Amino acid sequence: MQREKLGSRLGFILLSAGCAIGIGNVWKFPYITGQYGGGIFVLIYLLFLVIMGVPVMTMEFALGRASQKSPAKMYQQLEPEGSKWHLHGYLAIIGNYLLMMFYTTVAGWMLYYFVATAMGKFEGLNADGVAVAFNDILADGGTMILYMAIVVAVGFLVCSLGLQNGLERVTKIMMLALLGIMMVLAIHSIFMEGGSEGLAYYLLPDVERMKEVGVGNVIVGAMNQAFFTLSLGIGAMAIFGSYIDKERSLMGEAVNVAILDTFVALASGLIIFPACFAYGVEVDSGPSLIFITLPNIFNNIPMGRVWGSLFFVFMSFAALSTVLAVFEGIIASTIDLFGWSRKKACIINGILMFVLSLPCALGFNVLSSVRPFGEGSTFMDLEDFIVSNLLLPIGSLIFILFCVSKRGWGWDNFMKEANEGKGLKVRNWMRVYMTYVLPIIVFIVFAVGLYNFFV
Repeated sequence: MQREKLGSRLGFILLSAGCAIGIGNVWKFPYITGQYGGGIFVLIYLLFLVIMGVPVMTMEFALGRASQKSPAKMYQQLEPEGSKWHLHGYLAIIGNYLLMMFYTTVAGWMLYYFVATAMGKFEGLNADGVAVAFNDILADGGTMILYMAIVVAVGFLVCSLGLQNGLERVTKIMMLALLGIMMVLAIHSIFMEGGSEGLAYYLLPDVERMKEVGVGNVIVGAMNQAFFTLSLGIGAMAIFGSYIDKERSLMGEAVNVAILDTFVALASGLIIFPACFAYGVEVDSGPSLIFITLPNIFNNIPMGRVWGSLFFVFMSFAALSTVLAVFEGIIASTIDLFGWSRKKACIINGILMFVLSLPCALGFNVLSSVRPFGEGSTFMDLEDFIVSNLLLPIGSLIFILFCVSKRGWGWDNFMKEANEGKGLKVRNWMRVYMTYVLPIIVFIVFAVGLYNFFV
Protein backbone atom coordinates (compact mmCIF):
# COMPACT_ATOMS: atom_id res chain seq x y z
CA MET A 1 0.00 0.00 0.00
CA GLN A 2 1.43 3.38 -1.08
CA ARG A 3 2.29 5.52 1.96
CA GLU A 4 0.49 8.87 2.09
CA LYS A 5 2.62 12.02 1.97
CA LEU A 6 2.10 15.56 3.20
CA GLY A 7 1.39 18.09 0.46
CA SER A 8 3.82 20.80 1.58
CA ARG A 9 6.70 21.69 3.85
CA LEU A 10 4.48 24.28 5.56
CA GLY A 11 1.98 21.50 6.31
CA PHE A 12 4.75 19.41 7.90
CA ILE A 13 6.04 22.29 10.06
CA LEU A 14 2.54 23.35 11.17
CA LEU A 15 1.51 19.75 11.93
CA SER A 16 4.67 19.05 13.93
CA ALA A 17 4.36 22.39 15.71
CA GLY A 18 0.65 21.70 16.27
CA CYS A 19 1.59 18.46 18.01
CA ALA A 20 4.10 20.32 20.20
CA ILE A 21 1.89 23.37 20.75
CA GLY A 22 -0.71 22.43 23.28
CA ILE A 23 -1.99 23.22 26.70
CA GLY A 24 1.59 23.01 28.00
CA ASN A 25 2.53 26.14 26.06
CA VAL A 26 -0.49 28.32 26.54
CA TRP A 27 -1.55 27.20 29.98
CA LYS A 28 1.47 25.80 31.80
CA PHE A 29 4.26 28.00 30.43
CA PRO A 30 2.82 31.34 31.67
CA TYR A 31 2.02 30.15 35.18
CA ILE A 32 5.34 28.30 35.56
CA THR A 33 7.15 31.44 34.35
CA GLY A 34 5.20 33.35 37.02
CA GLN A 35 6.16 30.87 39.72
CA TYR A 36 9.84 30.74 38.74
CA GLY A 37 10.50 34.44 38.57
CA GLY A 38 9.76 35.69 35.06
CA GLY A 39 12.43 36.67 32.52
CA ILE A 40 15.38 34.69 33.90
CA PHE A 41 13.35 31.49 33.71
CA VAL A 42 12.50 32.21 30.05
CA LEU A 43 16.21 32.54 29.17
CA ILE A 44 17.18 29.26 30.85
CA TYR A 45 14.17 27.55 29.22
CA LEU A 46 15.35 28.68 25.75
CA LEU A 47 18.85 27.31 26.43
CA PHE A 48 17.50 23.86 27.33
CA LEU A 49 15.17 23.90 24.34
CA VAL A 50 18.21 24.25 22.07
CA ILE A 51 20.51 21.75 23.79
CA MET A 52 17.89 19.11 24.63
CA GLY A 53 14.65 19.52 22.69
CA VAL A 54 16.07 20.10 19.19
CA PRO A 55 18.47 17.09 19.16
CA VAL A 56 15.81 14.63 20.39
CA MET A 57 13.24 15.96 17.90
CA THR A 58 15.80 15.61 15.08
CA MET A 59 16.24 11.97 16.09
CA GLU A 60 12.49 11.29 16.09
CA PHE A 61 12.09 12.88 12.65
CA ALA A 62 15.04 10.85 11.33
CA LEU A 63 13.66 7.55 12.63
CA GLY A 64 10.30 8.24 10.99
CA ARG A 65 11.72 9.34 7.64
CA ALA A 66 14.26 6.52 7.38
CA SER A 67 11.74 3.80 8.28
CA GLN A 68 8.73 5.24 6.40
CA LYS A 69 6.64 3.65 9.16
CA SER A 70 4.66 4.59 12.25
CA PRO A 71 6.13 3.97 15.73
CA ALA A 72 4.48 0.51 15.65
CA LYS A 73 6.81 -0.74 12.88
CA MET A 74 9.57 1.87 12.87
CA TYR A 75 12.21 -0.08 14.80
CA GLN A 76 11.69 -3.28 12.79
CA GLN A 77 12.93 -1.45 9.67
CA LEU A 78 16.06 -0.08 11.33
CA GLU A 79 17.18 -2.29 14.24
CA PRO A 80 19.90 -4.95 13.95
CA GLU A 81 18.49 -8.46 13.55
CA GLY A 82 17.66 -10.20 16.80
CA SER A 83 17.58 -7.02 18.91
CA LYS A 84 14.63 -5.94 21.05
CA TRP A 85 14.45 -2.19 20.34
CA HIS A 86 11.05 -2.64 18.69
CA LEU A 87 9.45 -3.33 22.10
CA HIS A 88 9.64 0.42 22.68
CA GLY A 89 7.45 0.90 19.59
CA TYR A 90 4.56 -0.79 21.39
CA LEU A 91 5.23 1.27 24.52
CA ALA A 92 5.14 4.43 22.39
CA ILE A 93 1.68 3.51 21.03
CA ILE A 94 0.42 2.92 24.58
CA GLY A 95 1.83 6.37 25.44
CA ASN A 96 -0.20 7.98 22.64
CA TYR A 97 -3.41 6.36 23.88
CA LEU A 98 -2.67 7.28 27.51
CA LEU A 99 -1.93 10.90 26.61
CA MET A 100 -5.25 11.20 24.78
CA MET A 101 -7.16 9.50 27.62
CA PHE A 102 -6.82 12.71 29.66
CA TYR A 103 -6.00 15.27 26.99
CA THR A 104 -9.42 14.84 25.34
CA THR A 105 -11.05 15.88 28.63
CA VAL A 106 -8.86 18.99 28.99
CA ALA A 107 -9.51 19.91 25.34
CA GLY A 108 -13.21 19.50 26.15
CA TRP A 109 -12.84 22.03 29.00
CA MET A 110 -11.40 24.56 26.55
CA LEU A 111 -14.29 23.99 24.18
CA TYR A 112 -16.81 24.32 27.01
CA TYR A 113 -15.19 27.55 28.21
CA PHE A 114 -15.41 29.01 24.71
CA VAL A 115 -19.16 28.21 24.53
CA ALA A 116 -19.81 29.40 28.10
CA THR A 117 -17.88 32.67 27.57
CA ALA A 118 -19.56 33.36 24.23
CA MET A 119 -22.98 32.82 25.87
CA GLY A 120 -22.06 35.16 28.75
CA LYS A 121 -22.29 32.48 31.46
CA PHE A 122 -19.45 34.00 33.47
CA GLU A 123 -20.64 37.61 33.22
CA GLY A 124 -21.31 39.29 36.56
CA LEU A 125 -19.40 36.63 38.53
CA ASN A 126 -16.45 37.51 40.77
CA ALA A 127 -13.39 35.23 41.18
CA ASP A 128 -15.20 33.07 43.75
CA GLY A 129 -18.23 32.80 41.47
CA VAL A 130 -16.07 31.65 38.54
CA ALA A 131 -14.35 29.10 40.80
CA VAL A 132 -17.76 27.71 41.82
CA ALA A 133 -18.79 27.58 38.13
CA PHE A 134 -15.62 25.61 37.25
CA ASN A 135 -16.19 23.15 40.10
CA ASP A 136 -19.80 22.73 38.95
CA ILE A 137 -18.55 21.75 35.47
CA LEU A 138 -16.20 19.15 36.97
CA ALA A 139 -19.03 17.75 39.08
CA ASP A 140 -21.33 17.41 36.04
CA GLY A 141 -20.41 14.04 34.51
CA GLY A 142 -22.80 14.50 31.58
CA THR A 143 -21.21 17.80 30.46
CA MET A 144 -17.70 16.39 30.90
CA ILE A 145 -18.53 13.35 28.74
CA LEU A 146 -20.34 15.43 26.11
CA TYR A 147 -17.42 17.79 25.46
CA MET A 148 -14.85 14.98 25.61
CA ALA A 149 -16.97 13.06 23.06
CA ILE A 150 -17.11 16.12 20.76
CA VAL A 151 -13.30 16.34 20.83
CA VAL A 152 -12.90 12.61 20.06
CA ALA A 153 -15.51 12.70 17.26
CA VAL A 154 -14.11 15.85 15.61
CA GLY A 155 -10.54 14.54 15.87
CA PHE A 156 -11.19 11.21 14.19
CA LEU A 157 -13.59 12.74 11.64
CA VAL A 158 -10.86 15.14 10.45
CA CYS A 159 -8.27 12.33 10.33
CA SER A 160 -10.68 10.08 8.40
CA LEU A 161 -10.73 12.59 5.51
CA GLY A 162 -7.12 11.68 4.71
CA LEU A 163 -3.67 13.03 5.43
CA GLN A 164 -3.70 15.96 2.97
CA ASN A 165 -7.44 16.65 2.64
CA GLY A 166 -8.24 16.23 6.33
CA LEU A 167 -5.38 16.54 8.79
CA GLU A 168 -3.03 18.83 6.84
CA ARG A 169 -5.73 21.17 5.50
CA VAL A 170 -7.57 21.58 8.83
CA THR A 171 -4.36 21.95 10.86
CA LYS A 172 -3.04 24.64 8.50
CA ILE A 173 -6.25 26.67 8.87
CA MET A 174 -6.40 26.13 12.63
CA MET A 175 -2.74 26.94 13.27
CA LEU A 176 -2.75 30.08 11.13
CA ALA A 177 -5.96 31.20 12.88
CA LEU A 178 -4.36 30.42 16.25
CA LEU A 179 -1.31 32.56 15.42
CA GLY A 180 -3.55 35.40 14.19
CA ILE A 181 -5.80 35.34 17.27
CA MET A 182 -2.71 35.32 19.50
CA MET A 183 -1.30 38.42 17.85
CA VAL A 184 -4.60 40.29 18.33
CA LEU A 185 -4.90 39.23 21.98
CA ALA A 186 -1.24 40.00 22.75
CA ILE A 187 -1.44 43.51 21.24
CA HIS A 188 -4.68 44.18 23.16
CA SER A 189 -3.12 42.96 26.42
CA ILE A 190 0.16 44.85 26.02
CA PHE A 191 -1.66 48.18 25.66
CA MET A 192 -3.88 47.67 28.70
CA GLU A 193 -3.54 50.41 31.31
CA GLY A 194 -1.17 49.13 33.98
CA GLY A 195 0.03 46.24 31.83
CA SER A 196 3.61 47.51 31.41
CA GLU A 197 4.60 46.19 34.87
CA GLY A 198 3.47 42.74 33.79
CA LEU A 199 5.62 42.98 30.66
CA ALA A 200 8.64 44.00 32.74
CA TYR A 201 8.07 41.09 35.15
CA TYR A 202 7.73 38.66 32.27
CA LEU A 203 10.57 39.78 30.01
CA LEU A 204 13.28 41.34 32.21
CA PRO A 205 15.59 38.82 33.92
CA ASP A 206 15.72 39.33 37.69
CA VAL A 207 18.54 37.44 39.43
CA GLU A 208 17.23 38.38 42.90
CA ARG A 209 13.85 36.83 42.14
CA MET A 210 15.60 33.68 40.94
CA LYS A 211 17.54 33.46 44.22
CA GLU A 212 14.28 33.75 46.18
CA VAL A 213 12.77 30.77 44.38
CA GLY A 214 16.08 28.86 44.42
CA VAL A 215 18.51 28.71 41.50
CA GLY A 216 18.31 24.90 41.35
CA ASN A 217 14.50 24.95 41.28
CA VAL A 218 14.46 27.46 38.42
CA ILE A 219 16.97 25.44 36.36
CA VAL A 220 15.11 22.17 36.90
CA GLY A 221 11.77 23.87 36.11
CA ALA A 222 13.17 25.27 32.86
CA MET A 223 14.69 21.91 31.95
CA ASN A 224 11.37 20.15 32.55
CA GLN A 225 9.33 22.64 30.55
CA ALA A 226 11.77 22.63 27.61
CA PHE A 227 11.64 18.84 27.54
CA PHE A 228 7.91 18.30 27.89
CA THR A 229 6.74 21.13 25.63
CA LEU A 230 7.75 19.28 22.45
CA SER A 231 5.85 16.00 23.17
CA LEU A 232 8.98 13.90 22.60
CA GLY A 233 9.47 10.25 23.51
CA ILE A 234 6.27 8.52 22.31
CA GLY A 235 6.83 8.74 18.55
CA ALA A 236 4.33 11.55 18.01
CA MET A 237 6.97 13.45 15.98
CA ALA A 238 8.35 10.37 14.23
CA ILE A 239 5.06 9.84 12.42
CA PHE A 240 5.37 13.20 10.64
CA GLY A 241 8.97 12.42 9.75
CA SER A 242 7.61 9.38 7.88
CA TYR A 243 5.33 11.61 5.78
CA ILE A 244 7.98 13.98 4.35
CA ASP A 245 10.48 13.85 1.50
CA LYS A 246 14.24 14.29 1.68
CA GLU A 247 14.44 17.86 0.37
CA ARG A 248 15.22 19.40 3.77
CA SER A 249 17.69 18.34 6.49
CA LEU A 250 15.97 17.44 9.74
CA MET A 251 17.81 19.49 12.36
CA GLY A 252 16.76 22.66 10.50
CA GLU A 253 13.15 21.49 10.53
CA ALA A 254 13.38 20.65 14.25
CA VAL A 255 14.65 24.20 14.89
CA ASN A 256 11.70 25.65 12.90
CA VAL A 257 9.20 23.64 14.94
CA ALA A 258 10.91 24.62 18.22
CA ILE A 259 10.83 28.32 17.19
CA LEU A 260 7.11 28.16 16.41
CA ASP A 261 6.42 26.27 19.63
CA THR A 262 8.40 28.84 21.63
CA PHE A 263 6.75 31.77 19.87
CA VAL A 264 3.33 30.52 20.96
CA ALA A 265 4.52 29.94 24.53
CA LEU A 266 6.10 33.40 24.76
CA ALA A 267 3.08 35.10 23.16
CA SER A 268 0.80 33.39 25.71
CA GLY A 269 2.76 35.18 28.40
CA LEU A 270 2.33 38.48 26.55
CA ILE A 271 -1.44 37.90 26.70
CA ILE A 272 -1.63 36.82 30.33
CA PHE A 273 0.99 38.81 32.32
CA PRO A 274 -0.06 42.37 31.40
CA ALA A 275 -3.71 41.46 32.06
CA CYS A 276 -2.84 39.99 35.47
CA PHE A 277 -0.84 43.05 36.51
CA ALA A 278 -3.47 45.46 35.14
CA TYR A 279 -6.10 43.84 37.40
CA GLY A 280 -3.92 42.99 40.41
CA VAL A 281 -4.03 39.22 39.94
CA GLU A 282 -1.25 36.97 41.30
CA VAL A 283 0.73 35.69 38.29
CA ASP A 284 1.89 32.59 40.16
CA SER A 285 -1.61 31.38 40.97
CA GLY A 286 -0.89 28.07 39.22
CA PRO A 287 -3.24 25.93 37.13
CA SER A 288 -6.32 27.94 38.16
CA LEU A 289 -4.94 30.90 36.17
CA ILE A 290 -6.74 29.91 32.97
CA PHE A 291 -10.03 28.59 34.34
CA ILE A 292 -10.73 30.92 37.25
CA THR A 293 -8.50 34.00 37.05
CA LEU A 294 -8.79 34.90 33.36
CA PRO A 295 -12.61 34.70 33.06
CA ASN A 296 -12.71 37.12 35.99
CA ILE A 297 -10.38 39.52 34.13
CA PHE A 298 -12.53 39.27 30.98
CA ASN A 299 -15.55 40.23 33.11
CA ASN A 300 -13.85 43.51 34.01
CA ILE A 301 -12.62 44.77 30.65
CA PRO A 302 -14.53 46.47 27.82
CA MET A 303 -15.87 43.91 25.29
CA GLY A 304 -14.78 41.21 27.72
CA ARG A 305 -17.09 38.60 26.23
CA VAL A 306 -15.47 39.06 22.80
CA TRP A 307 -11.90 38.94 24.16
CA GLY A 308 -12.74 35.97 26.38
CA SER A 309 -14.36 34.07 23.51
CA LEU A 310 -11.33 34.76 21.29
CA PHE A 311 -8.99 33.57 24.04
CA PHE A 312 -10.80 30.26 24.51
CA VAL A 313 -11.06 29.71 20.73
CA PHE A 314 -7.28 30.09 20.73
CA MET A 315 -6.98 27.63 23.67
CA SER A 316 -9.31 25.17 21.90
CA PHE A 317 -7.24 25.34 18.70
CA ALA A 318 -4.02 24.77 20.67
CA ALA A 319 -5.54 21.71 22.35
CA LEU A 320 -7.15 20.33 19.17
CA SER A 321 -3.93 20.69 17.15
CA THR A 322 -2.27 18.25 19.58
CA VAL A 323 -5.30 15.93 19.57
CA LEU A 324 -5.30 15.73 15.76
CA ALA A 325 -1.55 15.09 15.59
CA VAL A 326 -1.57 12.31 18.21
CA PHE A 327 -4.74 10.74 16.74
CA GLU A 328 -2.87 10.54 13.41
CA GLY A 329 -0.05 8.64 15.12
CA ILE A 330 -2.57 6.21 16.65
CA ILE A 331 -4.33 5.71 13.29
CA ALA A 332 -1.07 5.19 11.37
CA SER A 333 0.12 2.66 13.97
CA THR A 334 -3.07 0.58 13.80
CA ILE A 335 -2.97 0.71 9.96
CA ASP A 336 0.63 -0.59 10.06
CA LEU A 337 -0.16 -3.26 12.65
CA PHE A 338 -3.45 -4.62 11.32
CA GLY A 339 -3.57 -3.54 7.67
CA TRP A 340 -6.85 -1.65 8.19
CA SER A 341 -8.10 1.08 5.88
CA ARG A 342 -7.91 4.66 7.23
CA LYS A 343 -11.73 4.82 7.65
CA LYS A 344 -11.84 1.53 9.59
CA ALA A 345 -8.91 2.61 11.80
CA CYS A 346 -10.72 5.90 12.57
CA ILE A 347 -14.04 4.24 13.47
CA ILE A 348 -12.51 1.56 15.72
CA ASN A 349 -10.09 3.97 17.40
CA GLY A 350 -12.84 6.58 17.81
CA ILE A 351 -15.00 4.14 19.79
CA LEU A 352 -11.98 2.84 21.74
CA MET A 353 -10.76 6.36 22.54
CA PHE A 354 -14.18 7.43 23.81
CA VAL A 355 -14.34 4.43 26.17
CA LEU A 356 -10.73 4.86 27.35
CA SER A 357 -11.32 8.58 28.06
CA LEU A 358 -14.33 7.93 30.32
CA PRO A 359 -12.38 7.31 33.58
CA CYS A 360 -10.75 10.76 33.32
CA ALA A 361 -14.00 12.56 32.44
CA LEU A 362 -15.80 10.81 35.30
CA GLY A 363 -12.84 11.00 37.71
CA PHE A 364 -14.00 14.42 38.96
CA ASN A 365 -17.55 13.29 39.71
CA VAL A 366 -18.92 9.72 39.53
CA LEU A 367 -15.49 8.14 40.10
CA SER A 368 -14.12 10.85 42.41
CA SER A 369 -13.80 8.29 45.23
CA VAL A 370 -10.94 6.68 43.25
CA ARG A 371 -7.80 8.51 44.40
CA PRO A 372 -4.69 6.92 42.85
CA PHE A 373 -2.22 9.13 44.77
CA GLY A 374 -4.32 9.81 47.85
CA GLU A 375 -6.59 12.69 48.83
CA GLY A 376 -7.42 15.10 46.03
CA SER A 377 -5.91 13.05 43.19
CA THR A 378 -7.86 11.74 40.19
CA PHE A 379 -7.52 9.43 37.18
CA MET A 380 -6.10 12.42 35.29
CA ASP A 381 -3.19 12.65 37.77
CA LEU A 382 -2.41 8.95 37.32
CA GLU A 383 -2.54 9.09 33.50
CA ASP A 384 -0.54 12.32 33.37
CA PHE A 385 2.07 10.85 35.73
CA ILE A 386 2.57 7.73 33.59
CA VAL A 387 2.93 9.77 30.39
CA SER A 388 4.86 12.82 31.64
CA ASN A 389 7.07 11.26 34.31
CA LEU A 390 7.70 7.82 32.79
CA LEU A 391 6.93 7.34 29.09
CA LEU A 392 8.16 10.68 27.68
CA PRO A 393 11.61 10.78 29.38
CA ILE A 394 12.25 7.02 29.15
CA GLY A 395 11.09 7.00 25.50
CA SER A 396 13.36 9.93 24.65
CA LEU A 397 16.28 8.16 26.31
CA ILE A 398 15.61 5.06 24.19
CA PHE A 399 15.41 7.15 20.99
CA ILE A 400 18.77 8.76 21.82
CA LEU A 401 20.50 5.47 22.65
CA PHE A 402 19.09 3.81 19.52
CA CYS A 403 20.47 6.62 17.33
CA VAL A 404 23.96 6.77 18.86
CA SER A 405 24.63 3.12 19.76
CA LYS A 406 26.34 0.59 17.49
CA ARG A 407 23.89 -1.97 18.85
CA GLY A 408 21.03 0.20 17.64
CA TRP A 409 20.68 2.19 14.43
CA GLY A 410 24.04 3.86 14.96
CA TRP A 411 25.41 7.38 14.68
CA ASP A 412 26.46 7.15 11.02
CA ASN A 413 23.00 6.01 9.87
CA PHE A 414 21.30 8.67 11.97
CA MET A 415 23.58 11.46 10.73
CA LYS A 416 23.21 10.38 7.08
CA GLU A 417 19.40 10.44 7.31
CA ALA A 418 19.20 13.66 9.32
CA ASN A 419 21.50 15.50 6.87
CA GLU A 420 19.68 14.56 3.64
CA GLY A 421 18.54 17.74 1.90
CA LYS A 422 19.16 21.47 2.35
CA GLY A 423 19.35 23.22 5.70
CA LEU A 424 21.00 22.97 9.13
CA LYS A 425 23.09 19.79 9.48
CA VAL A 426 24.05 17.52 12.35
CA ARG A 427 27.84 17.86 12.73
CA ASN A 428 30.27 15.12 13.68
CA TRP A 429 31.51 17.14 16.69
CA MET A 430 27.99 16.83 18.15
CA ARG A 431 28.50 13.08 18.49
CA VAL A 432 30.23 13.24 21.89
CA TYR A 433 27.51 15.55 23.24
CA MET A 434 24.59 13.48 21.92
CA THR A 435 26.17 10.17 22.97
CA TYR A 436 27.35 11.02 26.49
CA VAL A 437 25.88 14.33 27.70
CA LEU A 438 22.34 14.37 26.26
CA PRO A 439 21.32 11.00 27.79
CA ILE A 440 22.51 12.23 31.20
CA ILE A 441 20.45 15.45 30.91
CA VAL A 442 17.32 13.46 29.96
CA PHE A 443 17.96 11.00 32.81
CA ILE A 444 18.21 13.95 35.24
CA VAL A 445 14.82 15.21 33.98
CA PHE A 446 13.39 11.73 34.59
CA ALA A 447 14.94 11.31 38.07
CA VAL A 448 14.09 14.82 39.28
CA GLY A 449 10.53 14.47 37.93
CA LEU A 450 10.02 11.28 39.95
CA TYR A 451 11.62 12.80 43.05
CA ASN A 452 9.49 15.97 42.89
CA PHE A 453 6.30 13.98 42.33
CA PHE A 454 6.68 11.73 45.36
CA VAL A 455 8.42 14.08 47.81
